[in-house]
Amino acid sequence: MIRGIHHTAISTGDLDRALDFYRDLLGFEVAMEFEWPKGTEFADSITGLKDSAARTAMLKAGNMLIEIFEYSSPTPKEGDPGRPVCDHGITHICVDVVDIDAEYERLKAAGMTFHCPPQDLGIAKATYGRDPDGNVVELQEVLDQSSPMALPF
Repeated sequence: MIRGIHHTAISTGDLDRALDFYRDLLGFEVAMEFEWPKGTEFADSITGLKDSAARTAMLKAGNMLIEIFEYSSPTPKEGDPGRPVCDHGITHICVDVVDIDAEYERLKAAGMTFHCPPQDLGIAKATYGRDPDGNVVELQEVLDQSSPMALPF
């Protein structure tokens, strides 16, 4: 039986930079950090890679976990930081916020890029921004707590 989504995983070329963004700027807490060296059979088996090695951090905010990997082996291909959200693959992660306008201003002042200011959708306000690797991070404030979009925080 599937109970729900446990976490979203992101690969980055710079784990420390990603931690600066997700931990220090967005406020996620580091739940755990670990790494594995080349020759770790279970890691190669799970990832489907040969001679993999990586550092990783699991971050938590509310009911959301994000796992961030920095692979040192095999050498990863660079991502396209401007990849349009219509391209196949994970399009974005969404973080629930209180006072989206203030969060937008705070994050914009800290250097986060956004597609637009928060848009009023009726039951929610939302906008898309980018992390340092170009991954899309949606900020969403549910305005109507009786809506099916509201989470039990």
